[in-house]
Amino acid sequence: MSEPQGGQATPAIREADVLIVGGGLSGTLLAMQLLRLPGARHIVVFEPRAELGRGEAYSATQLGHTLNGNAARMSVDPDDADDLTRWLQAHIDAGGWPEAAEQDVTVAHLFPPRGLFGVYAQQRLSEALALAQARGSSLRHVRDEAVDLQTDAQGVTLTLRGGERWRGAAAVLATGMFAAAHTAQRQSSGLNAVALGPWNVEQMRRLDKRARVLIIGSGLTMIDALVSLDQAGHRGPIEVFSRHGLLPQVRRQPPAWEDFLSLAPEIRSPLQLLRELRRQCHLAAQAGIDWQAPLDTVRVHIARLWSQASDGQRRQFVRHVRPWWESHHHRSPPQGNALLERLLSEGRLSIHAASLQGLETSDDGKQRIRLRYRGQTQTTVVEGDALINSTGIEYDWRRVDKPLPRQLLSDGLIAPGNLGLGIAADGGGAVLDAAALAARRLFAMGPPLRGMWWESTAVTDVALQAKALAARLAALE
Repeated sequence: MSEPQGGQATPAIREADVLIVGGGLSGTLLAMQLLRLPGARHIVVFEPRAELGRGEAYSATQLGHTLNGNAARMSVDPDDADDLTRWLQAHIDAGGWPEAAEQDVTVAHLFPPRGLFGVYAQQRLSEALALAQARGSSLRHVRDEAVDLQTDAQGVTLTLRGGERWRGAAAVLATGMFAAAHTAQRQSSGLNAVALGPWNVEQMRRLDKRARVLIIGSGLTMIDALVSLDQAGHRGPIEVFSRHGLLPQVRRQPPAWEDFLSLAPEIRSPLQLLRELRRQCHLAAQAGIDWQAPLDTVRVHIARLWSQASDGQRRQFVRHVRPWWESHHHRSPPQGNALLERLLSEGRLSIHAASLQGLETSDDGKQRIRLRYRGQTQTTVVEGDALINSTGIEYDWRRVDKPLPRQLLSDGLIAPGNLGLGIAADGGGAVLDAAALAARRLFAMGPPLRGMWWESTAVTDVALQAKALAARLAALE
């Protein structure tokens, strides 16, 4: 080991075949798919959390924090849609989830707790590793954060916060979701400095039970915040503020509907999709069928429609349609919606269409926010005892104040994705640099590809990406 000036030793570079940055669901499913492939390879996952397979979405431990989709839609195996339902049935039969017996639905229609789903993902990873070890493969979890990444024609070098360096034939950015409530952001309003996390039940238990709570954001993260408050024993008023004041629709179990997009190749843009979808929902309503039935056939076509749309069409969709798309497509689990309806009926919950303009300083322990209500030009200050940031996910890497995104953007190794959503990549996940050239050794998957596929966060989407990317990585060896 060489000794540079100053007497400090240069850390030795450790080696692996594939370096995976992020050990949430995306990184775990990629590792699982790589382990299932023939051949021997050394895989290293860099994840500061103690466990793989959980990440931001599946670290919640409260039973009330459930999946937003039912078990029939959430298999981690793209070749076996019933994998989760079978696993759940075995888990329930073994007494592992006694609360499931109280729900009068089939296993396929259950909405499992997110923490339990994390256990399922971990078990499938462990099974893949056990089989792969017989072929000489290995998987290592390094509990540290990647802060610098460099590429060359032969591979990728990662530097960790603790100073350790790793070299691999390829690296994958599987960073998952940057939850706005937990992510330092450039040009931040300072909301996270004073706001409670939407999943932090222990922190909410320290509030006065009658505290007036203000929530910014009215999407699915807000539903989680309501669940957290309820499980913390909160009984006071709650006020929710979001730009449009839209609430997530409740997810039901509609009957099957014909895949109308497969029969309409002329539909090639998001707005054409919207027009036809409205027509199909109207037809369903006329036939006495839930409008969610036509909507549920659309998911498999979203990536194609989004990727072939023009930039102007995408901007139009995001500007004018996105809030309604999100509230109808990303729907609330029945348990969360039942709580929301109860709080509304009790008069404890109120929803307002208003945009956050800033925070007001306070020395008395109160939280004061400046809002502009929809349709008004003047701003108003609203006061509460506590504030929760439920604004969802930050997809724009240019706003994420973390070392690795900053370095990759500064060095031109990555470029923002369409409309600033995630990062740019080719159809197979190879990252595009600032000159729009595809990297040979650096890839991305999952939420970072939001700009390319629009829907890139659901379990089924991530599982399909993991399988395809694993095959591409194996071909590099």
